[in-house]
Amino acid sequence: MDAKTQKAELTRAAIVGAALDLAAAEGLEAISLQVVADRIGLSKSGVFSRVGSREALQKAVIEEFGHRFLAEVFVPSMQQPKGLPRLNEIVRRWIIRTRDVEAHTGCLYTAGAFELDDRAGELRDHLFNEVTRWRAALRRTVLQAVDAGHFRPDTDAEQVVGELSSLIMGMLHDARFLRDPRAADRTQASWDRLVKSYQP
Repeated sequence: MDAKTQKAELTRAAIVGAALDLAAAEGLEAISLQVVADRIGLSKSGVFSRVGSREALQKAVIEEFGHRFLAEVFVPSMQQPKGLPRLNEIVRRWIIRTRDVEAHTGCLYTAGAFELDDRAGELRDHLFNEVTRWRAALRRTVLQAVDAGHFRPDTDAEQVVGELSSLIMGMLHDARFLRDPRAADRTQASWDRLVKSYQP
């Protein structure tokens, strides 16, 4: 990679990072090329030439959030054996990330879902696809736990994923809004009880 290409990629990463910070604080609709340009010291046309339209930048922000989330939560968990050990590691890492990151910045997936829930369009569809892809990965991991005999054969994987998502949303609410310093501990304890309810 030549120096010019590397600089362009770094600049684009800075643009998307600044937009992600803005979206975490104020929502996806707060993203504008001008605001992002002002934050990183570029012209609006300089931002446009690297990311395109506002909508393209919003999509890039959703994708970047997903990449960071997967890199911190899902990918390292693949080191664990399939089944409950892997699922428990995913949940442990998800709780830690929610405690250390989203509890302070907000969760783009959760906030975006509320922000875009009643709006049709490409941005909603893009966020929907990212969220459902993550849920599908969780569902596969739950099914692996069933196949390994860690969960009962009649376990409804969709139900487990829904309950887990509810736990994390509840944690986010308690950590951000109620400022409960024990929100992460409570969520882990709730997950542990939930796991027991599905074990043979």
